[in-house]
Amino acid sequence: MRYVIERMTMADIPRVIEIEKLAYSSPWPPSAYRKELQENRYAHYIVVRDTTYRSPSDPAAATEAPRRHFPLSLLSGRVPSPPARSDRTAVVGFAGLWLMIDEAHITTIATHPDHRGRGVGELMLGGLIDIGYEIGARHVTLEVRVSNFVAQNLYRKYGFRDAGIRRRYYSDNHEDALIMWTPQIHDSAYRADFLRLKAALTTRMEADAERADTDSVDARPHPVADSGTGQR
Repeated sequence: MRYVIERMTMADIPRVIEIEKLAYSSPWPPSAYRKELQENRYAHYIVVRDTTYRSPSDPAAATEAPRRHFPLSLLSGRVPSPPARSDRTAVVGFAGLWLMIDEAHITTIATHPDHRGRGVGELMLGGLIDIGYEIGARHVTLEVRVSNFVAQNLYRKYGFRDAGIRRRYYSDNHEDALIMWTPQIHDSAYRADFLRLKAALTTRMEADAERADTDSVDARPHPVADSGTGQR
């Protein structure tokens, strides 16, 4: 699949800050993420990487052996080693949560504008819920702007329900926040729905990747039949 989830590393922070500035009017400073990764044992952060990205400045990228990527559910308690060169695979989204007693509280989720509408946000939401299972959370909760209907619809798709309002929660424009909670995530019905949604997303994203590969081949210029030489 084109997009893969990994745990956030210190090497990812500069790119995370770039995306944060595009997504939020009041972004966190780099020091906040460094502190979260190094000092907050209740914090869990992930990134989504675009495996098709290769930096033009990276001469080894063309010959680099493919890296194996594992589902987040197999990474319990483990932080994978960062890539030898952080620019070989671009971070296109990031997300995080805090464990608060038995509640996984989503603190942030953002996708680079160039990759929105491709399922990246949904992939990260599923990754965070996976972490909720791993760390023993009973519920997942978050705040979202009352005007952000797109995000609210995604959260409701994954079982989140309205639980209240935080008045004037956002510092930039004093907009209210809608509080949303999942049911008990270990409930058999919820887990079955969650696994079904994850499988459907994987199927859709794999199909999108195959379609993109086909389109890129079809878009190449065809050889000129009467010239004796092919054009690439």
